[in-house]
Amino acid sequence: MRVAMFGYQTWGHRTLDALLGSTHDVVGVVTHPASDHAYEKIWDDSVEQLAQDHGIPVHLARRPDDAMIARLAEWHPDIIVANNWRTWLPSEVYALPPHGTLNLHDSLLPAFTGFSPVPWALISGADQVGITAHRMDGGLDTGDIAAQRALPIGPRSTGTELVRATIDLIPEVLLDALAQIEAGTVDWRPQDLDQRTFFHRRTELDSLIDWTWPAEDIDRLVRAMSDPYPSAHTYCRGERLEVIEAHVSTFRYGGTPGRIFIAEGDGMAIVAGGDAYRGGRRALVIDRVRTPDGVEHAARDYFPTGGGYLSREP
Repeated sequence: MRVAMFGYQTWGHRTLDALLGSTHDVVGVVTHPASDHAYEKIWDDSVEQLAQDHGIPVHLARRPDDAMIARLAEWHPDIIVANNWRTWLPSEVYALPPHGTLNLHDSLLPAFTGFSPVPWALISGADQVGITAHRMDGGLDTGDIAAQRALPIGPRSTGTELVRATIDLIPEVLLDALAQIEAGTVDWRPQDLDQRTFFHRRTELDSLIDWTWPAEDIDRLVRAMSDPYPSAHTYCRGERLEVIEAHVSTFRYGGTPGRIFIAEGDGMAIVAGGDAYRGGRRALVIDRVRTPDGVEHAARDYFPTGGGYLSREP
């Protein structure tokens, strides 16, 4: 089939790479200009450069406009494939080709619609992540499903590991869905939108630790925000402190959330949980931290003794 590809960052790059290695003919690529946004400076393999390296026409746009629609019409695609296109597409775009638009989303729709689905899935306590290929419609990630693949979230999985694993699923899911569409055998499955969960774009504030959360939730936040993501962070004696590695304590600790309490093993136990005063909560044991100068420290070196509090403000 003649394919026009819409995509951005590593997700779009892997999608275009899969198309280039397939039997399909990539007739044009639409991608966003480079951005300085923190979440767009990571996973930033260039779709534009890959297309140019293969002599494929490229159209740069932040959002749909008349020039984009005209360019798309010139390419005469049979289908559009989209992955990590970051603005809403009107029906003049997604319904233009005979087979419409196949969108790839890195979650098991209808769960984790929207932005940063893999980190949000880990933070929320979900037990799996995955990839969905679905038909684009007028909603955001609401169209009928052609193919899905799932991956388990392990007890110590990190956001980085899970993102890489879901990106590795792109070629399999994409080419499976395209083969079914081309053969006319695809079984489009409507989503149960009553089960939809919709998450917003993450910012640095979303990585600021709230010590009233249970330790188990904070542990997932730390793992979800593994490098190269903006790390989970807190404030200690007015200094911004990134929590690089942590785990849930063996023992239970009572007191006020954020209290720098006592050494447990090689780490420092921090009281966590809004009802920690009852004494039934486990603590978050911090293992490694990073200071504003970029230097990493073992927690026992940074916290030689207990005492004081970690907080959400300097």
